[in-house]
Amino acid sequence: MRSPSSLASQLPQVLRCLCGSWLASDGRRRSPLGLPLLNFTPLPPLQRRLLDLFYRQHGSRMRAAGEGVQWVARADEIVAGMNLIPVAGGQWLTGLFVAPRWRGQQLASRLIEAALKAGAGPVWLFCEPALQPFYQHLAFTPADRLPDALASRLARYQRSKPLVALVRGQSSATSSPGNSTSV
Repeated sequence: MRSPSSLASQLPQVLRCLCGSWLASDGRRRSPLGLPLLNFTPLPPLQRRLLDLFYRQHGSRMRAAGEGVQWVARADEIVAGMNLIPVAGGQWLTGLFVAPRWRGQQLASRLIEAALKAGAGPVWLFCEPALQPFYQHLAFTPADRLPDALASRLARYQRSKPLVALVRGQSSATSSPGNSTSV
């Protein structure tokens, strides 16, 4: 039988297993494996510049949209971000970026899922054809129709690079007002 003092010394480990996280010596919350815990949240409007800084730090030309809601994944810092911009009848997903050292851990998928839980209506995005299977895994399908504002933007973007339009949550049998432009 173990002494009470040896059991007491194991208490932090027991609590870590029971609680699923613990406070490290640096004061930051960690997972049982010692990894930073991830939070997927909308970015308060006053912190929008933090997403711009994140993009710049990684050499990305992306920017936090002036309108809409910016979503981020945070560990000890922002490690992924994206924008959801309101458009006629739904939202437009732009600026999805994951920090290189965090790639391959399903952060993009988890960030998209967290952001889309909160919203209603269809979500459109434009992507390079090579990324289409990734988005299809997240229930995005080729868009048959786009809101007028997105259709004109896609046409302009396609002049300089190949892009496909995808949508999630739009019924192909019906169309909403403003979703009358065929792709």
